[in-house]
Amino acid sequence: MKSSAARLSTGKVEPGATTGRVAPSPIGDSGRRADPLADLIAASARGDERAFSRLYRATSDALFGLALRMLKRRDWAEEVLQESFVSVWRHAARYDESKGAAMTWLIRIVRNQALDWIHPSRPDGFERIHARAADLLGDDLLDGTGNFSAADGAELVEYSRRAERIAACLAALDARQRQSVVLVFFHGLSHGDLARHLQQPLGTVKAWVRRGLARLASCLAGTT
Repeated sequence: MKSSAARLSTGKVEPGATTGRVAPSPIGDSGRRADPLADLIAASARGDERAFSRLYRATSDALFGLALRMLKRRDWAEEVLQESFVSVWRHAARYDESKGAAMTWLIRIVRNQALDWIHPSRPDGFERIHARAADLLGDDLLDGTGNFSAADGAELVEYSRRAERIAACLAALDARQRQSVVLVFFHGLSHGDLARHLQQPLGTVKAWVRRGLARLASCLAGTT
């Protein structure tokens, strides 16, 4: 049987394959309950593969859900989760419990990996993720794989038409405006997150969002 680290390096670990719970740790001398995930990360930093496997089982479903919400494609979310846990295994020693909860640290790793996945420098990244009108629909009409779920026919047609209009108007925007609007309003990034992601001044990205929204609204008003 391959080790946890080996399975990660060969892409054999999949979200949802196993489930597991980490028993709560006792309250320490300071009166604050210890973080069991932090204990598992510390053990992983020492090369304990059993601890790393427990960490994966305890957190992978939630982290996969985060990646899927950001990327809206199951295959990309699986890749991001894979890369994230490789990073956790390699850099577990960098985690500092005094600076935040273990789950917060893990979420940050997955979030950064997902943002890297759709960075403009990737030739198949940002533009490709929005190639389908379905990517612009609300999550209530999509199932866990990013496909249409069962829905009332008339409702689905109306949502589809709306998504097609939005997609067409987004395509007419300047590339930076389009990316800024989509990342803020469809992926939930704050203006600060967007500025850090694009490595641009905060005022610049705010202007891209503001101008992009104005043009989008004007376009949609002309297509209704």
